[in-house]
Amino acid sequence: QVQVSESGGGLVQPGGSLRLSCAPSGFKVDRYAMGWFRQAPGKEREEVSCISALDGTTYYPNSVKGRFTISRDIANNMLYLHMSDLKTEDTAVYICGTKPTYYCTGYEYDYFGQGTQVTVSS
Repeated sequence: QVQVSESGGGLVQPGGSLRLSCAPSGFKVDRYAMGWFRQAPGKEREEVSCISALDGTTYYPNSVKGRFTISRDIANNMLYLHMSDLKTEDTAVYICGTKPTYYCTGYEYDYFGQGTQVTVSS
């Protein structure tokens, strides 16, 4: 059974950092494209990072580029999102997911977890 589980959210001050973790089960972290998206109240869902399965090519939107880094630990079957220089507008539920393909572009997430809350506030 394909599942993913997120952890690592919390309350952080503006300018701070957090690392989110995602543990896939039922598949290897490099079997499909995987990534993170976020959902904030009143806002559209936004993909914030993706890593392709074959060569590890990464994708970031301009809103987080230079501040967020996606990585994977194939040996331990884990996916991470390193977030730095956090801003109040980064407050959202962050959700880890997998796509039905090797590639990040052109496909939506088909399996994803419950998410972990990130709150950026002073």
